[in-house]
Amino acid sequence: MTRTDGDVLHEDLAAGVRDVTPLMLGIVPFALVAGIAAVDAGLTLAEAVGLSVIVFAGASQLAAIDLLGSNAPLAVVIGTAVVINLRMMMYSASIAPYFADYARRTRAGLAYLLTDQAYALSIAEYERNEDRSRWRYYLGAAASLWIVWQIGTVVGVVVGAGVPDAWGLTFAVPLVFLALLVPAMKDRPTTAAGIVGGAVAVVAAGLPLNLGLLVGALFGIAAGMATEVTAT
Repeated sequence: MTRTDGDVLHEDLAAGVRDVTPLMLGIVPFALVAGIAAVDAGLTLAEAVGLSVIVFAGASQLAAIDLLGSNAPLAVVIGTAVVINLRMMMYSASIAPYFADYARRTRAGLAYLLTDQAYALSIAEYERNEDRSRWRYYLGAAASLWIVWQIGTVVGVVVGAGVPDAWGLTFAVPLVFLALLVPAMKDRPTTAAGIVGGAVAVVAAGLPLNLGLLVGALFGIAAGMATEVTAT
């Protein structure tokens, strides 16, 4: 049966939603933690939701909430969030060629929705299936994450401290990233990048302004490039 263009486009959007759905098992607890942390820091529902919508980044959002709760200067809060999110520059540079033919306004909208999960899923799918409508697949995954994150944050704010620590919601956070990392380690360079980057990030976790994450990413990139050069 020959499919119409409408069917193909709908399929691409649905594919993004479908592929990201398993990751929601980790995203939901992550969002709840962000909402609960906002309550603990003294933020109102409107402030917590506003922060979640504007920042829309789990790790930097939690760091910003922690600093706000500690009455840190606003410049420090913003600077910390920016440093933690510097990895998004690497993601943007990597995925940009796939969106080069789209209008600037479209690319700006897609950039706002960029997350670790949307990036990893989209890059993997583009390599597997060149016939995908790139922006629709990306939107299916990224917009789904955005919606679930905002709802989860609101629920976390509403239930607040009513969620017992025994539930171990924070344990879901690293599991989300492990679910993305392991499938991506498919050859020597990517494996070296993952191992070195993760190890350095752990060792450098005590650096100020959460710079350990950025340092780990840079070392991971260097390790991957060195391994690729050695193999050629």
